[in-house]
Amino acid sequence: MSLTFQSFDTASLQAHKQGDAVKRILAYAIQAVEPGAAIQRFVRREGQNLWVNGKQLDLSSFEHVYIIAFGKAAGAMSQVMTDILGKYLATGWVVTKHDFSLDDSRLKLITGGHPVPNNESLKAGEMLVNACSQFTVRDLVFCLISGGGSALVTAPYEGISLSDMQVLTGQLLACGARIDEINCLRRHLDRVKGGGLARMANPSRMISLILSDVVNSPLEAIASGATTPDPSTKEEAMEVLDRYQIIDQVPVAILEHLKSGMETPKPGDEIYDRVENLLIASNEIASQAAAQQAEIEGFSTEILGNDFQGEATQVSATLCRELVLRDTRPLCLIAGGETTVTIHGTGKGGRNQELALAAVSLLDDQRDLMLVTLATDGEDGPTDAAGAVVTGDTKLRGLDLGLADEVFLDNNDAYHYFQALGDLLKPGPTGTNVNDLTFLFRF
Repeated sequence: MSLTFQSFDTASLQAHKQGDAVKRILAYAIQAVEPGAAIQRFVRREGQNLWVNGKQLDLSSFEHVYIIAFGKAAGAMSQVMTDILGKYLATGWVVTKHDFSLDDSRLKLITGGHPVPNNESLKAGEMLVNACSQFTVRDLVFCLISGGGSALVTAPYEGISLSDMQVLTGQLLACGARIDEINCLRRHLDRVKGGGLARMANPSRMISLILSDVVNSPLEAIASGATTPDPSTKEEAMEVLDRYQIIDQVPVAILEHLKSGMETPKPGDEIYDRVENLLIASNEIASQAAAQQAEIEGFSTEILGNDFQGEATQVSATLCRELVLRDTRPLCLIAGGETTVTIHGTGKGGRNQELALAAVSLLDDQRDLMLVTLATDGEDGPTDAAGAVVTGDTKLRGLDLGLADEVFLDNNDAYHYFQALGDLLKPGPTGTNVNDLTFLFRF
């Protein structure tokens, strides 16, 4: 998707004298991690010679060259990689969240379920399992992995049903478990995850190009580490269930599998001798691009970090306090990471919208301040919004419409609050996914 600054229009940004500058900063953050551009920074071809991260490969020396792509950026990644490989590509298997127009007949597409896996996710898992069964030592496989892949592709171990995985995923999301904790469990319950794809594709040569949607980018956590060694154990997976006090609620088949003797492939396993994993885009890269554009726009700029986690409301308090205490003008602070929401209401929203809603009272009547939250995939939770915009006037504007932000926050209903104010960010699916960004401005 091609984003311009107009993609980020909201009522507050349209009205603000620096609104266009803010929108340009958001657009540059996304453009920096656009999947095609990220791949082209690492991969190029001249004739039969392919350079990947500076290393040369002779494509004519392989019997087949394949693509396996899954995640929210799979469509865009597979298109660019198909163009680069040209006639040398034999077949590609692609799993996306949204229907994607793939003009090349060599690419086979399935649209999976997200954030909870569905029947299409199960079909996608079987498709990849079957694909791997045909690979030989003379084949080269490019894995194009991005955020969302954990739900879009599922291939549970024998005895575990799709319903079991759906129930577990819903329970973990509802109790506020972090994405790395959720993926720890997924790695031990799925044939594709936790190095499973690398194990099934062995002995082919495999190169994985990875867009990170996980805080600090541990490779084993991105899309549940399908091609990377798994440093975690089944005992640690059980500890996640115990930590959130849901061990007595999860499906019996899941507990039985975690108590079995089966483990994931670990660091040092010989299957990884023929696997290379490359991180090509991350939250840090998006933050740095946004910071560079903010400086061009005249802001003093600081990246506060890319590892903000925990309850959205608590992170909101931390960030708002940081902004209010600063004196520099104009100022742009950038924070990256991925928060969680413990659901206690029946409203509609996502973690970025919840963080923004929690900031409404914290920034009330503060002049010349603004907070903007942004999910880099363009979608926040089960909504069509990517985040929201908050200023010192937001609370009063809401009250004028009869909307009490505290009531909406108690009901986890940030979407309808900001919808009424015209301050939902709706750029549409961006085709990439590198966690979330929060921008804090003092004008």
